Amino acid sequence: MPREVKDLANIKSAIKRAKTNEVRRARNAAQKSAMRTTVKKFLAAVEANDQAQATALLKEATRSLDKAVTKGIIHKNAAARKKSRLAKKLQALNA
Repeated sequence: MPREVKDLANIKSAIKRAKTNEVRRARNAAQKSAMRTTVKKFLAAVEANDQAQATALLKEATRSLDKAVTKGIIHKNAAARKKSRLAKKLQALNA
């Protein structure tokens, strides 16, 4: 739930903007956290040398990175870079 908004400007629009920013900040933080979790799960599977699970988790991690780009949480090039590095790790595991 959003933190309480207080001690701000008295202007109605500024108060509303602060509330809106707080809601968006919380939502972005949750989505970014979920994205990081999927990537960490994939990396854990790679560390455990579990090819089948790593393959499934790569798909999930790729999807969460793409969603983050769509929502504007990370830049598309950053997501492409991360996806490339994750795919590289899977290829190294399969080799």
